Amino acid sequence: MIKLKLKVRNLGISTGGPLVAALHKDDASVFDINPMDRIKIFFGRKVETVVADIASGSAEVKKGMIGLFQEVSDILGMKNGQNVSIMLARKPISLDYIKKKLDGSSLSKQEIDQVVWDIVHNKLSDTELAFFVAATYCNPNTVEETVWLTKAISEEGERLRVNSKIVLDKHSIGGIPGNRTTMVVVPIMAASGYTLPKTSSRAITSAAGTADTMEVIAKVDIPIPEMEKVIRKTGACIVWGGAINLAPADDKIINVEKTLRIDAESQLLASILAKKRSVSSSHVLIDIPIGKNAKVSTARKARSLKEKFEKIGKALGMKIGVMITDGSQPIGNGIGPALEARDVLKVLRHDPDRPLDLEKKCIAMSAALFSIVGVKDGARKATEILYSGKAYSKMKEIIALQGGNPEVTPESIRIAKLEYSFPAKKSGKIVEINNGDIAKLARIAGAPQNKSAGIYLYKHVGDHVRKGENIFTIYSDTDSKIEYAKQILKSMDGVISIR
Repeated sequence: MIKLKLKVRNLGISTGGPLVAALHKDDASVFDINPMDRIKIFFGRKVETVVADIASGSAEVKKGMIGLFQEVSDILGMKNGQNVSIMLARKPISLDYIKKKLDGSSLSKQEIDQVVWDIVHNKLSDTELAFFVAATYCNPNTVEETVWLTKAISEEGERLRVNSKIVLDKHSIGGIPGNRTTMVVVPIMAASGYTLPKTSSRAITSAAGTADTMEVIAKVDIPIPEMEKVIRKTGACIVWGGAINLAPADDKIINVEKTLRIDAESQLLASILAKKRSVSSSHVLIDIPIGKNAKVSTARKARSLKEKFEKIGKALGMKIGVMITDGSQPIGNGIGPALEARDVLKVLRHDPDRPLDLEKKCIAMSAALFSIVGVKDGARKATEILYSGKAYSKMKEIIALQGGNPEVTPESIRIAKLEYSFPAKKSGKIVEINNGDIAKLARIAGAPQNKSAGIYLYKHVGDHVRKGENIFTIYSDTDSKIEYAKQILKSMDGVISIR
């Protein structure tokens, strides 16, 4: 088959994933290559299939040239001016499977495996990947498809091998500001002798993710060998999952969901359990908070998710426990990485001003994990470990091995220098705190990018307030952000409801 010879031009631009090369329109017409067609690039013994982009009137890609985006340059090891040959290639077969799913049909294990392989190896363009995400959103996966998707996602990437018969893990569906249970539950369970390799996420739409908060006091961006070292010495770790190549297909899918603002249930199930499977978890606790402003708004929806988690977990060989919890208001007092880190340390140190709601939930979740592994009276055991200081000592070990200062105190954690306090407009009882509004205000103040920014709550639902008494304070390092937060606060209807 005839090949077209072209001279390489490295564009120095990254696509963020898909493999793309740009052709001049005159060269593209030789093989009738159109935008989004696939071409094969031959360089010595190296061959790579990429997506074609057509440059029209571009000074960067002249006739006789091929412009390589960064990902293609890295794979082929090309330098400017070197010669390559190209030819038209067929599109990935997974596009047929994506269309099949769009048409409402179920996919086989082999078809799902191929789609996930193409996602991981950047064979699909952003548009094609978006169609796959949309297909599973409009035509939800069956339980069987979700099991296959979970396996495929977890197997396409690195795996953390843990030398322990029981490997614990936990996950919250999310959507509740300040819900930093991981940083208390992990040291409680590790101090009990269990292994818990916790990979956590950064914030997407919230004011802080667990990784953002843990990063205030320790390094979370660590490779798997270093992660394994921490686990061997302490029994646990709390790291950022995005720093390691565990379930990379899931990260790409989540980025598309974030852009489209959709959250397919079957993808949610596969995403969570694939990450757990990739770190060898055998016993997993799922926290499903329900509330008007939470991700899951009804008990019926929560029960349905619970059943699916248990069914899929069983098919994967995992023992799954599910807690349906109160998600009607923020947990703890701090909203934002630094403020939440202060809360966590206060609970671990058993400080008098610790947030009791966060402590109570952490003990309940630890008790649930004990129950999953067959240990009775877990609440009493978790309370003893927490109150005795054993959990705090374990957390200090983890912090030290993850490159932090184990002697960090709540008071030593810097909070943003500018503040604005919001007073009660009348006396009465707080009946509602809007999770979405609180998270939005904290983000406007600068969280999570500015770890010192956020909100501190003085009151919770059920508390009584007097007119003029401060309900919360907004912290920021930027005058304009404080002013913008104040403006948005004025336009919000019911961020705090008092009767």
